Amino acid sequence: MGFFSALLGNAGAVSQESLMKDYSKLLIEGEEIELGFKLIRDVFIFTTKRLILVEKQGLTASKVEYKSVTYKSISRFSIETAGTFDLDAELKIWVSSETQPSIRKQFNKSVNVYDVHMVLASHVLG
Repeated sequence: MGFFSALLGNAGAVSQESLMKDYSKLLIEGEEIELGFKLIRDVFIFTTKRLILVEKQGLTASKVEYKSVTYKSISRFSIETAGTFDLDAELKIWVSSETQPSIRKQFNKSVNVYDVHMVLASHVLG
């Protein structure tokens, strides 16, 4: 992921090995990481059981908030692919009965948004 892409808020893929090293303590027994993405300081992880959002706060990022969103609480989602002149794709997730998306993330072109769609669809619809 390029630095300028990260500054614009676009997420890039993170390897499962790196995610396991840093976030395995958040997983319950039998839970596995499927996909993960990183912004400048924030990370979001799709596991076999939930979506984990890791938000680092403050100038030093010493304070960290871990949010868990169960797939059954996701009422809908959308993925907008990158266009010819667009450099990014966007993910929107609505939780429960919210009228506006609760979660919005942008991906750079290195991320295959169809992989993201498949993970969400298999958990939310399956």
